[in-house]
Amino acid sequence: MTAEVKYLPDHVADHIRGAVLNGTYPPGMRLTERKIASDVGVSHIPVREALAKLAEEGLVERLPRRGTRVVSMDLRKLEELSTLRALLEQYVVELVQANWTPAYEAELRSIVEQMVGAARSRNPDALFALDVEFHQRLWEIADNGILLELVSGLRRRINHFLSYAIRTLGPGASLEHAKSHARLLDAIGSGDRLTATSAVADHIEIATERLRATVGNAGSTVGHRSR
Repeated sequence: MTAEVKYLPDHVADHIRGAVLNGTYPPGMRLTERKIASDVGVSHIPVREALAKLAEEGLVERLPRRGTRVVSMDLRKLEELSTLRALLEQYVVELVQANWTPAYEAELRSIVEQMVGAARSRNPDALFALDVEFHQRLWEIADNGILLELVSGLRRRINHFLSYAIRTLGPGASLEHAKSHARLLDAIGSGDRLTATSAVADHIEIATERLRATVGNAGSTVGHRSR
């Protein structure tokens, strides 16, 4: 097997993952190997391997005799993911506080300013990408390599959750969501552990509450596109 062939499944997985996270492949959408192979310009084999990889990540699910579809968000998954995210990110902000510097604060506030700009220009794709960057930087500043390695798959599921949450926002709520990250930085910069952990828990709960209503209105499963 050549190096190029080894690379193809990862390339195809990146394509599908990006389409899931930007809403091109919405929750519940059926994915066909033939269509993806045609879109990417590859054979069925790397597509099949890519879908297997994404199934392990929890972004797609392979159903017996029914093919593959993008994972839908039901209420149970939402609650489980939100609980895990809150626990992990509260721990992360504690580690971040221990490593906090003015340079880190300036970097993160710059990202928040860009988020506010994306919200004002009604660009959900940019807002989502910046939101992912913001939280990824927090995990990196926490500087716990084993933690990052262990939760890499969970982070992808969180990003799927985050993508859908952002795309349910109206203009005013998008702007408020962007600005809420500045308040999160204020809490981290306070140096008080309880203030920081409470702030990140509230930050996650607000997004979760918004999705609870959306998931419930969709009949207990998010399987439609809401743009």
